[in-house]
Amino acid sequence: MAAALGILAHDSGLRPLRLGGKTLVPVVQGGMGVGVSASRLAGTVAGCGGVGTISSVDLRRHHPDLMAQTEKLSGPQARAPIDAANLVALDREIAQARKISGGRGLIAVNVMKAVSAYEAYVRQSLESGADAIVVGAGLPLDLPDLARDHPDTLLIPILSDARGVQVIVRKWEKKGRLPDAIVIEHPRLAGGHLGAANVADLNNPRFDFDVVIPQALAFFKAAGIERDIPLIAAGGIRTHADLLRLQGLGASAVQLGTAFAVTCECDASPAFKKVLADAKPEDVVEFTSVAGLPARGVRTLWLDKYLRLENRLQDHAHVQRCSMWFDCLSHCGLREGKAAWGQFCIDRMLGLALSGDLGKGLFFRGAGALPFGAQIRPVHDLMQWLLGGIVPATLAGEMAV
Repeated sequence: MAAALGILAHDSGLRPLRLGGKTLVPVVQGGMGVGVSASRLAGTVAGCGGVGTISSVDLRRHHPDLMAQTEKLSGPQARAPIDAANLVALDREIAQARKISGGRGLIAVNVMKAVSAYEAYVRQSLESGADAIVVGAGLPLDLPDLARDHPDTLLIPILSDARGVQVIVRKWEKKGRLPDAIVIEHPRLAGGHLGAANVADLNNPRFDFDVVIPQALAFFKAAGIERDIPLIAAGGIRTHADLLRLQGLGASAVQLGTAFAVTCECDASPAFKKVLADAKPEDVVEFTSVAGLPARGVRTLWLDKYLRLENRLQDHAHVQRCSMWFDCLSHCGLREGKAAWGQFCIDRMLGLALSGDLGKGLFFRGAGALPFGAQIRPVHDLMQWLLGGIVPATLAGEMAV
Protein backbone atom coordinates (compact mmCIF):
# COMPACT_ATOMS: atom_id res chain seq x y z
CA MET A 1 0.00 0.00 0.00
CA ALA A 2 2.76 2.46 0.92
CA ALA A 3 4.63 1.79 -2.32
CA ALA A 4 1.48 2.23 -4.40
CA LEU A 5 0.67 5.53 -2.69
CA GLY A 6 4.23 6.70 -3.27
CA ILE A 7 3.90 5.97 -6.98
CA LEU A 8 0.52 7.72 -7.06
CA ALA A 9 1.99 10.83 -5.45
CA HIS A 10 4.93 10.88 -7.88
CA ASP A 11 2.73 10.39 -10.93
CA SER A 12 0.42 13.20 -9.82
CA GLY A 13 3.26 15.70 -9.59
CA LEU A 14 4.08 15.66 -5.87
CA ARG A 15 7.55 15.53 -4.40
CA PRO A 16 8.22 12.97 -1.66
CA LEU A 17 9.00 13.99 1.91
CA ARG A 18 12.54 12.94 2.81
CA LEU A 19 12.79 12.64 6.56
CA GLY A 20 14.67 10.42 8.97
CA GLY A 21 16.49 8.63 6.19
CA LYS A 22 13.20 7.58 4.59
CA THR A 23 11.34 8.62 1.48
CA LEU A 24 7.73 9.25 2.52
CA VAL A 25 4.51 10.43 0.96
CA PRO A 26 4.18 14.16 1.77
CA VAL A 27 1.31 13.79 4.26
CA VAL A 28 1.58 14.12 8.04
CA GLN A 29 -1.28 13.29 10.40
CA GLY A 30 -1.47 15.87 13.16
CA GLY A 31 -1.56 15.00 16.85
CA MET A 32 -5.02 15.29 18.43
CA GLY A 33 -5.79 14.85 22.11
CA VAL A 34 -7.19 13.76 24.40
CA GLY A 35 -6.85 10.27 22.92
CA VAL A 36 -8.15 11.13 19.44
CA SER A 37 -4.92 10.21 17.67
CA ALA A 38 -3.41 7.17 19.35
CA SER A 39 -1.82 3.98 18.05
CA ARG A 40 -4.48 2.82 15.61
CA LEU A 41 -4.63 6.06 13.62
CA ALA A 42 -0.91 6.83 13.81
CA GLY A 43 0.06 3.29 12.89
CA THR A 44 -2.30 3.21 9.94
CA VAL A 45 -1.03 6.52 8.52
CA ALA A 46 2.58 5.40 8.94
CA GLY A 47 1.66 2.12 7.26
CA CYS A 48 0.58 4.16 4.25
CA GLY A 49 4.07 5.63 4.06
CA GLY A 50 3.34 8.92 5.84
CA VAL A 51 3.96 10.31 9.31
CA GLY A 52 1.47 9.12 11.94
CA THR A 53 1.29 11.07 15.18
CA ILE A 54 0.24 9.97 18.67
CA SER A 55 -1.01 12.72 20.98
CA SER A 56 0.70 12.08 24.32
CA VAL A 57 -1.76 13.51 26.86
CA ASP A 58 -3.86 11.22 29.11
CA LEU A 59 -3.58 8.07 27.01
CA ARG A 60 -4.59 5.88 29.95
CA ARG A 61 -8.15 6.47 28.73
CA HIS A 62 -7.47 3.84 26.05
CA HIS A 63 -6.32 1.24 28.59
CA PRO A 64 -9.03 -0.19 30.87
CA ASP A 65 -6.51 -1.68 33.32
CA LEU A 66 -4.78 1.67 33.80
CA MET A 67 -8.09 3.51 34.16
CA ALA A 68 -9.27 0.97 36.73
CA GLN A 69 -6.11 1.62 38.75
CA THR A 70 -6.35 5.42 38.63
CA GLU A 71 -9.80 6.85 37.85
CA LYS A 72 -10.96 6.88 41.48
CA LEU A 73 -7.75 8.34 42.90
CA SER A 74 -7.96 11.84 44.35
CA GLY A 75 -5.91 14.30 46.34
CA PRO A 76 -2.28 15.37 45.82
CA GLN A 77 -1.05 11.80 46.36
CA ALA A 78 -2.91 10.72 43.22
CA ARG A 79 -0.67 12.64 40.86
CA ALA A 80 2.31 10.27 40.86
CA PRO A 81 0.37 7.07 40.05
CA ILE A 82 -1.76 8.82 37.42
CA ASP A 83 1.29 10.34 35.74
CA ALA A 84 3.00 6.94 35.84
CA ALA A 85 -0.04 5.26 34.27
CA ASN A 86 -0.05 7.77 31.43
CA LEU A 87 3.62 7.09 30.72
CA VAL A 88 2.92 3.35 30.63
CA ALA A 89 0.06 4.04 28.22
CA LEU A 90 2.31 6.15 26.00
CA ASP A 91 4.89 3.38 25.85
CA ARG A 92 2.20 0.85 24.90
CA GLU A 93 0.75 3.13 22.23
CA ILE A 94 4.12 3.72 20.57
CA ALA A 95 4.80 -0.03 20.47
CA GLN A 96 1.34 -0.79 19.09
CA ALA A 97 1.57 1.95 16.43
CA ARG A 98 4.88 0.55 15.26
CA LYS A 99 3.34 -2.93 15.04
CA ILE A 100 0.40 -1.63 12.98
CA SER A 101 2.72 0.33 10.67
CA GLY A 102 4.78 -2.74 9.82
CA GLY A 103 7.92 -0.64 9.95
CA ARG A 104 6.73 1.69 7.22
CA GLY A 105 6.53 5.47 7.51
CA LEU A 106 7.38 7.25 10.75
CA ILE A 107 5.77 7.22 14.21
CA ALA A 108 5.79 10.64 15.87
CA VAL A 109 4.58 11.74 19.30
CA ASN A 110 3.03 15.17 19.78
CA VAL A 111 3.81 16.78 23.15
CA MET A 112 2.36 20.10 24.25
CA LYS A 113 4.97 22.42 25.76
CA ALA A 114 2.15 23.83 27.90
CA VAL A 115 1.53 20.64 29.92
CA SER A 116 3.24 20.12 33.26
CA ALA A 117 4.45 16.63 32.27
CA TYR A 118 6.07 17.93 29.07
CA GLU A 119 9.58 16.75 30.00
CA ALA A 120 8.33 13.37 31.21
CA TYR A 121 6.40 12.80 27.97
CA VAL A 122 9.41 13.77 25.86
CA ARG A 123 11.73 11.44 27.80
CA GLN A 124 9.26 8.54 27.64
CA SER A 125 8.77 9.05 23.90
CA LEU A 126 12.52 8.96 23.40
CA GLU A 127 12.98 5.86 25.55
CA SER A 128 10.07 4.10 23.85
CA GLY A 129 11.63 4.59 20.43
CA ALA A 130 9.40 7.19 18.77
CA ASP A 131 10.82 8.24 15.42
CA ALA A 132 10.00 11.90 16.02
CA ILE A 133 8.97 14.31 18.77
CA VAL A 134 6.63 17.10 17.64
CA VAL A 135 6.13 19.99 20.06
CA GLY A 136 3.60 22.81 19.93
CA ALA A 137 1.70 25.10 22.34
CA GLY A 138 4.87 26.99 23.24
CA LEU A 139 8.46 27.39 22.07
CA PRO A 140 10.42 24.19 22.85
CA LEU A 141 13.76 25.91 23.39
CA ASP A 142 14.93 23.06 25.61
CA LEU A 143 14.02 20.15 23.32
CA PRO A 144 17.60 19.61 22.03
CA ASP A 145 18.81 19.35 25.64
CA LEU A 146 16.15 16.78 26.53
CA ALA A 147 17.00 14.72 23.43
CA ARG A 148 20.78 15.02 23.68
CA ASP A 149 21.24 11.28 24.20
CA HIS A 150 18.97 10.45 21.26
CA PRO A 151 20.59 12.10 18.23
CA ASP A 152 18.65 9.97 15.74
CA THR A 153 15.19 10.97 17.01
CA LEU A 154 13.71 13.68 14.83
CA LEU A 155 12.83 16.94 16.58
CA ILE A 156 10.01 18.94 15.00
CA PRO A 157 8.63 22.20 16.48
CA ILE A 158 5.22 23.60 15.54
CA LEU A 159 5.36 27.32 14.74
CA SER A 160 3.08 29.82 13.04
CA ASP A 161 5.21 32.66 11.70
CA ALA A 162 8.68 33.35 10.33
CA ARG A 163 9.81 35.07 13.51
CA GLY A 164 9.19 31.89 15.49
CA VAL A 165 11.19 29.92 12.92
CA GLN A 166 14.14 32.28 13.33
CA VAL A 167 14.02 32.14 17.14
CA ILE A 168 13.97 28.33 17.26
CA VAL A 169 16.71 27.90 14.66
CA ARG A 170 19.03 30.45 16.31
CA LYS A 171 18.49 29.04 19.82
CA TRP A 172 18.86 25.43 18.72
CA GLU A 173 22.00 26.20 16.69
CA LYS A 174 23.72 27.25 19.91
CA LYS A 175 22.87 23.82 21.33
CA GLY A 176 24.39 22.05 18.34
CA ARG A 177 21.10 20.95 16.82
CA LEU A 178 18.76 22.08 14.05
CA PRO A 179 15.10 21.15 13.65
CA ASP A 180 14.68 18.07 11.47
CA ALA A 181 11.50 19.65 10.10
CA ILE A 182 9.18 22.50 11.11
CA VAL A 183 5.39 22.43 11.06
CA ILE A 184 3.99 25.79 9.94
CA GLU A 185 0.47 25.87 11.40
CA HIS A 186 -1.96 28.54 10.21
CA PRO A 187 -3.98 29.78 13.23
CA ARG A 188 -6.90 30.92 11.06
CA LEU A 189 -7.41 27.43 9.66
CA ALA A 190 -6.23 24.82 12.16
CA GLY A 191 -8.22 23.21 14.99
CA GLY A 192 -7.53 22.98 18.71
CA HIS A 193 -5.12 25.38 20.37
CA LEU A 194 -3.90 28.01 17.93
CA GLY A 195 -0.55 29.78 17.59
CA ALA A 196 -1.74 33.36 17.94
CA ALA A 197 -1.69 35.75 20.88
CA ASN A 198 -5.48 36.08 20.96
CA VAL A 199 -8.63 35.50 18.92
CA ALA A 200 -8.39 38.93 17.28
CA ASP A 201 -4.93 38.06 15.93
CA LEU A 202 -6.04 34.96 14.02
CA ASN A 203 -6.48 36.85 10.74
CA ASN A 204 -3.07 38.54 10.80
CA PRO A 205 -1.56 38.13 7.29
CA ARG A 206 1.85 37.25 8.77
CA PHE A 207 0.47 33.73 9.28
CA ASP A 208 -0.44 33.18 5.62
CA PHE A 209 1.46 30.33 3.98
CA ASP A 210 2.48 32.51 1.03
CA VAL A 211 4.14 34.84 3.56
CA VAL A 212 5.62 32.43 6.13
CA ILE A 213 7.03 29.77 3.81
CA PRO A 214 9.03 32.12 1.51
CA GLN A 215 10.23 34.12 4.52
CA ALA A 216 11.41 30.98 6.31
CA LEU A 217 13.21 29.68 3.22
CA ALA A 218 14.86 33.06 2.70
CA PHE A 219 16.01 33.03 6.31
CA PHE A 220 17.55 29.55 5.91
CA LYS A 221 19.47 30.77 2.87
CA ALA A 222 20.64 34.02 4.49
CA ALA A 223 21.67 32.18 7.66
CA GLY A 224 23.75 29.70 5.68
CA ILE A 225 21.73 26.70 6.82
CA GLU A 226 23.30 23.96 4.73
CA ARG A 227 21.01 21.08 5.65
CA ASP A 228 17.51 21.13 4.24
CA ILE A 229 14.83 21.75 6.90
CA PRO A 230 11.51 20.54 5.49
CA LEU A 231 8.55 22.83 6.10
CA ILE A 232 5.21 21.11 6.73
CA ALA A 233 2.16 23.32 6.12
CA ALA A 234 -0.77 22.68 8.50
CA GLY A 235 -4.30 24.07 8.43
CA GLY A 236 -7.04 24.20 5.81
CA ILE A 237 -5.64 21.49 3.49
CA ARG A 238 -8.28 19.27 1.92
CA THR A 239 -7.42 18.52 -1.73
CA HIS A 240 -4.63 17.29 -3.97
CA ALA A 241 -4.55 20.77 -5.49
CA ASP A 242 -3.76 22.19 -2.03
CA LEU A 243 -0.70 19.94 -1.80
CA LEU A 244 0.50 20.96 -5.23
CA ARG A 245 0.05 24.64 -4.40
CA LEU A 246 1.88 24.42 -1.08
CA GLN A 247 4.75 22.44 -2.55
CA GLY A 248 4.91 25.14 -5.20
CA LEU A 249 5.44 27.68 -2.40
CA GLY A 250 8.32 25.59 -1.04
CA ALA A 251 6.65 23.36 1.54
CA SER A 252 7.84 19.76 1.62
CA ALA A 253 4.62 18.26 2.98
CA VAL A 254 1.29 19.04 4.60
CA GLN A 255 -0.26 18.15 7.94
CA LEU A 256 -3.96 17.45 8.50
CA GLY A 257 -5.82 16.89 11.74
CA THR A 258 -9.60 16.99 11.45
CA ALA A 259 -9.65 15.11 8.14
CA PHE A 260 -7.92 12.19 9.88
CA ALA A 261 -10.15 12.52 12.95
CA VAL A 262 -13.13 11.48 10.82
CA THR A 263 -11.51 8.35 9.39
CA CYS A 264 -12.54 4.83 10.30
CA GLU A 265 -9.21 4.23 12.03
CA CYS A 266 -9.34 7.29 14.30
CA ASP A 267 -9.05 6.24 17.95
CA ALA A 268 -12.06 8.30 19.11
CA SER A 269 -15.61 6.96 19.31
CA PRO A 270 -17.97 6.84 16.30
CA ALA A 271 -20.09 9.48 18.03
CA PHE A 272 -17.05 11.80 18.23
CA LYS A 273 -16.41 11.42 14.52
CA LYS A 274 -20.04 12.13 13.68
CA VAL A 275 -20.00 15.41 15.62
CA LEU A 276 -16.97 16.64 13.66
CA ALA A 277 -18.21 15.37 10.31
CA ASP A 278 -21.71 16.85 10.72
CA ALA A 279 -20.50 20.30 11.82
CA LYS A 280 -21.38 23.11 9.40
CA PRO A 281 -19.06 26.11 8.87
CA GLU A 282 -21.27 28.24 11.11
CA ASP A 283 -20.92 25.62 13.87
CA VAL A 284 -17.14 26.13 14.12
CA VAL A 285 -16.19 28.97 16.48
CA GLU A 286 -13.14 30.55 18.08
CA PHE A 287 -12.84 31.11 21.82
CA THR A 288 -10.19 31.59 24.50
CA SER A 289 -9.00 28.32 25.94
CA VAL A 290 -8.25 27.61 29.58
CA ALA A 291 -4.59 27.69 28.47
CA GLY A 292 -4.98 31.37 27.56
CA LEU A 293 -4.58 30.58 23.86
CA PRO A 294 -7.20 31.05 21.16
CA ALA A 295 -8.83 27.77 20.18
CA ARG A 296 -11.28 26.51 17.58
CA GLY A 297 -13.99 23.93 18.06
CA VAL A 298 -17.53 22.83 17.30
CA ARG A 299 -20.32 24.90 18.85
CA THR A 300 -21.94 22.02 20.73
CA LEU A 301 -24.57 22.34 23.46
CA TRP A 302 -21.83 22.65 26.06
CA LEU A 303 -19.70 25.17 24.18
CA ASP A 304 -22.73 27.26 23.24
CA LYS A 305 -23.76 27.47 26.89
CA TYR A 306 -20.20 28.21 28.00
CA LEU A 307 -19.82 31.06 25.52
CA ARG A 308 -23.10 32.60 26.74
CA LEU A 309 -21.82 32.48 30.31
CA GLU A 310 -18.16 33.23 29.61
CA ASN A 311 -18.17 36.87 30.70
CA ARG A 312 -19.98 36.04 33.94
CA LEU A 313 -17.60 33.16 34.68
CA GLN A 314 -14.58 35.34 34.02
CA ASP A 315 -15.95 38.08 36.26
CA HIS A 316 -16.10 35.54 39.11
CA ALA A 317 -12.78 33.83 38.37
CA HIS A 318 -10.85 32.85 41.50
CA VAL A 319 -8.03 30.54 42.48
CA GLN A 320 -9.32 27.05 43.15
CA ARG A 321 -8.01 23.55 43.76
CA CYS A 322 -7.86 21.34 40.68
CA SER A 323 -9.73 18.04 40.91
CA MET A 324 -7.85 16.26 38.10
CA TRP A 325 -4.59 15.60 40.00
CA PHE A 326 -2.31 14.80 37.09
CA ASP A 327 -0.40 16.01 34.05
CA CYS A 328 -2.62 18.88 33.03
CA LEU A 329 -1.63 22.36 31.88
CA SER A 330 1.29 24.13 33.54
CA HIS A 331 -0.89 27.24 33.70
CA CYS A 332 -4.68 27.01 33.81
CA GLY A 333 -7.18 29.86 33.77
CA LEU A 334 -9.68 27.89 35.85
CA ARG A 335 -7.23 26.67 38.48
CA GLU A 336 -5.32 29.94 38.78
CA GLY A 337 -8.32 32.26 38.52
CA LYS A 338 -7.03 34.09 35.44
CA ALA A 339 -10.06 36.10 34.40
CA ALA A 340 -9.04 36.64 30.76
CA TRP A 341 -8.54 32.91 30.19
CA GLY A 342 -11.05 30.10 29.74
CA GLN A 343 -12.97 28.96 32.82
CA PHE A 344 -13.48 25.22 32.31
CA CYS A 345 -11.56 21.97 32.85
CA ILE A 346 -10.09 21.12 29.48
CA ASP A 347 -9.10 17.52 30.24
CA ARG A 348 -12.58 16.67 31.49
CA MET A 349 -14.26 18.31 28.48
CA LEU A 350 -11.93 16.65 25.95
CA GLY A 351 -12.35 13.29 27.68
CA LEU A 352 -16.11 13.58 27.36
CA ALA A 353 -15.71 14.48 23.69
CA LEU A 354 -13.56 11.40 23.10
CA SER A 355 -16.50 9.23 24.11
CA GLY A 356 -18.87 11.31 21.94
CA ASP A 357 -20.78 13.20 24.64
CA LEU A 358 -22.39 15.95 22.57
CA GLY A 359 -23.98 17.59 25.59
CA LYS A 360 -20.84 17.99 27.69
CA GLY A 361 -17.78 17.48 25.49
CA LEU A 362 -15.41 19.98 23.87
CA PHE A 363 -14.82 19.00 20.24
CA PHE A 364 -11.82 20.70 18.65
CA ARG A 365 -12.06 21.05 14.86
CA GLY A 366 -10.40 22.86 11.97
CA ALA A 367 -12.17 25.70 10.19
CA GLY A 368 -12.55 24.30 6.69
CA ALA A 369 -14.78 21.80 4.93
CA LEU A 370 -13.83 18.14 5.11
CA PRO A 371 -12.65 16.24 2.03
CA PHE A 372 -15.55 13.75 2.13
CA GLY A 373 -18.22 15.93 3.70
CA ALA A 374 -20.04 14.07 6.46
CA GLN A 375 -18.72 10.67 5.35
CA ILE A 376 -16.46 8.61 7.62
CA ARG A 377 -13.92 6.99 5.29
CA PRO A 378 -10.80 4.80 5.70
CA VAL A 379 -7.39 6.44 5.95
CA HIS A 380 -6.45 4.86 2.62
CA ASP A 381 -9.29 6.69 0.85
CA LEU A 382 -8.11 9.99 2.31
CA MET A 383 -4.52 9.32 1.25
CA GLN A 384 -5.57 8.46 -2.31
CA TRP A 385 -7.63 11.65 -2.49
CA LEU A 386 -4.83 13.86 -1.18
CA LEU A 387 -2.00 12.25 -3.13
CA GLY A 388 -3.73 11.69 -6.43
CA GLY A 389 -7.16 13.29 -6.42
CA ILE A 390 -8.80 9.86 -6.57
CA VAL A 391 -12.44 10.01 -5.46
CA PRO A 392 -13.86 6.91 -3.74
CA ALA A 393 -16.30 5.23 -6.11
CA THR A 394 -19.20 5.60 -3.69
CA LEU A 395 -18.69 9.36 -3.59
CA ALA A 396 -18.20 10.03 -7.31
CA GLY A 397 -20.30 13.02 -8.32
CA GLU A 398 -21.05 14.02 -4.73
CA MET A 399 -17.86 15.80 -3.67
CA ALA A 400 -17.53 19.55 -3.85
CA VAL A 401 -13.89 20.21 -4.66
